[in-house]
Amino acid sequence: MKVLKNAVMRAAAVVEVAVERVFFRGDLARLVIEPYHGYATPEHLVARGRVLAIREAERDVKGGSRLANARQMFRLFATHEVSGVTLRSGAHSAVTDAEGYFTLFVPRRDRQGWVDVPVSGGGTSAECPVLIARPDAGLMVISDIDDTMMKTGAHNTLTNLWTSFTGSVESRTVYPDAVELMQVLRQDGRNPVYFVSSSPWNFHEFLEDVFARAGLPAGPKFLKDYGFSEDQFLTSSHGNHKGDAIDILMAANPHLPAVLIGDTGQHDAQIYADAVSRHPGRIVHVVLRSAADGVGADDALQIDRMRAANIDVTVGNTYREALALLAAKVQPAE
Repeated sequence: MKVLKNAVMRAAAVVEVAVERVFFRGDLARLVIEPYHGYATPEHLVARGRVLAIREAERDVKGGSRLANARQMFRLFATHEVSGVTLRSGAHSAVTDAEGYFTLFVPRRDRQGWVDVPVSGGGTSAECPVLIARPDAGLMVISDIDDTMMKTGAHNTLTNLWTSFTGSVESRTVYPDAVELMQVLRQDGRNPVYFVSSSPWNFHEFLEDVFARAGLPAGPKFLKDYGFSEDQFLTSSHGNHKGDAIDILMAANPHLPAVLIGDTGQHDAQIYADAVSRHPGRIVHVVLRSAADGVGADDALQIDRMRAANIDVTVGNTYREALALLAAKVQPAE
């Protein structure tokens, strides 16, 4: 059975590449590095991005009709990824994978805040921004995006697809109390903020535009790769993706306690409860925005599980209670 599964995934990967090359063909003589926000570990700066062949069609970020918005969103997926490109930053290098992604590690040295890592290769170059937690940080924030920071209806597949593909930067609804909550938690940039979402990497720049317009902070994002490969069929599970990202960030910031923010209806409660078990003493507060139909039995069970572990859990259809509790809990910088 495993042999058959592997054969199917290999065949799907071949078909995916063929479709992309026929319908999304770019100019391989002109490559571009699409930088993503990176993060820092105690030893390294982790620069991330993707190498693409330039296509003539460019994205227009301005809103229009739903049909026009859908065409613009489709263009985000009409990419020609380039594998096997060697990228360098000084003496350090990385090679793009089958989907064009790269992760490049460079020494951290004595730096803090946002720094730009110069990356070049394939006849092109870019600056990859990396966030280094400040030495006076008191905590880190790890937050979901869909139905946590902005309204998407992610718990309903059809609603989520409709919202994602017919909206624009101007039309997407960011919760005002989510912006306020982030302002309280990040303490004017003192505390680092990270975002973990099941949205595809193709949405990275779009999300950056939405966040900037709404006043949400920039932060490293852990999005998902939707594609076929020899060891992946379309994508990893929602829980595995979020759990893995939380583990990475816990290891990257070993001295910082964490506040986790999510919503009910997408198994965030279970994902966060499992993270509490894996990282005892590291998670100090969990905030969950409740879905329109309230808190289901499974989420309620996981919330009780976290509270039994002495974790403060705030649940509600707004962040009013969380704002009051966390404003008192977060210590201002001296």
